[in-house]
Amino acid sequence: MLNVSSVFRQHMTKTQLQALAKKHGTPLVVIDHDELRRNYAMFRKHLPKVQCYFAVKANAEPNIIRTFYKAGASFDVASLPEFMLVYENIKKLSAKQQQDYIWDKIIYANPIKPEKTLRALDKYKPLVTFDNLTELEKIKKFAPHAGVVVRLAVANTGSQCELSNKFGCSTGEAVDLICAAFKMGLVCEGISFHVGSQCTNFQNFVQALNAAAAVIKEARERGGHEIKILDIGGGFPAPYNQHVKPFGELARVINAEIDRLFDKNIQIIAEPGRFLVATAATSVARIVGKAVREGKRCYYIDDSVYHTYSGIIFDHCQYPLKAFKSGKPEVCAVFGQTCDGLDVISQSELLPDLEVDDLVYSENIGAYSNASATFFNGFPPAKVIHVNA
Repeated sequence: MLNVSSVFRQHMTKTQLQALAKKHGTPLVVIDHDELRRNYAMFRKHLPKVQCYFAVKANAEPNIIRTFYKAGASFDVASLPEFMLVYENIKKLSAKQQQDYIWDKIIYANPIKPEKTLRALDKYKPLVTFDNLTELEKIKKFAPHAGVVVRLAVANTGSQCELSNKFGCSTGEAVDLICAAFKMGLVCEGISFHVGSQCTNFQNFVQALNAAAAVIKEARERGGHEIKILDIGGGFPAPYNQHVKPFGELARVINAEIDRLFDKNIQIIAEPGRFLVATAATSVARIVGKAVREGKRCYYIDDSVYHTYSGIIFDHCQYPLKAFKSGKPEVCAVFGQTCDGLDVISQSELLPDLEVDDLVYSENIGAYSNASATFFNGFPPAKVIHVNA
């Protein structure tokens, strides 16, 4: 993991990418921190009432965490290692004495947590999510100093990766769980939901916000419990292609529902991951093999779906490859470097006639890509270069 002097002030050009590949070798992932800051500023501009908690799982590079912290972000973590990564980086950067709780900077938003994790978290008086009575009892036993947030199951219709089939209680169960938390001596601080990753169906947000408002109203009427935090989760779509509507359109829908449904004193947070980091990274790979099979040109590159292109498998995502060379494009196949038949990057890529040792690149590959990379088949993950950090 390397930092490069702040000499690249715009999006990466072909010349700059080639220069970095020549200097550092391939495969390479280049993360532009100016783009990270632009994405964060866009989120805050369009959703000014919402505190941004970066979903660390999207790309857990320490340099990314530091850039977002300096910009004013908080963090959504989903494991103890992620929690400690964020906490230690915040400690290093903060000029103030760390408070004895970290609710305004970290939420542990994985609804299911091992006993060992809860025991380790308790001294930090964390804010954690839950969605069932068994989990609530675990929190009471092993992390009694935690504040809790109940997670609702909401519609994930049309989202790239659905989550409500795995997490979330029904709206009918939610108030019972809120009351149970207070009866146990815990404080239920909030309501959360997640509309599914890369959500381009804005009605998911509308329905979820209305469901959360109904639960908050019932909790007040049934038990006199005032909910302080509304966590609207993640799902904010990255602009992978022209079919994704502008973020401002989604923000207008969300802002209108927030103004209509919720008291102005409620604290609203969100957990964007993909939206903040997807467009900030570009991968560069080298062609290491070339063949013609059944009349189709086939290229083999020194990256794979077990490495930077893991999002093809795990994230239902495609990352079009582009060539540095010009020429008439033809339909070809692109395969990764591993000896596995699953390692197919594309069966229908449009590329000019290329040769072994030529370079190709993919843009918008900053989310759930190098974050999921492995050492499968003995090949290490791509080197990560940070520019404008």
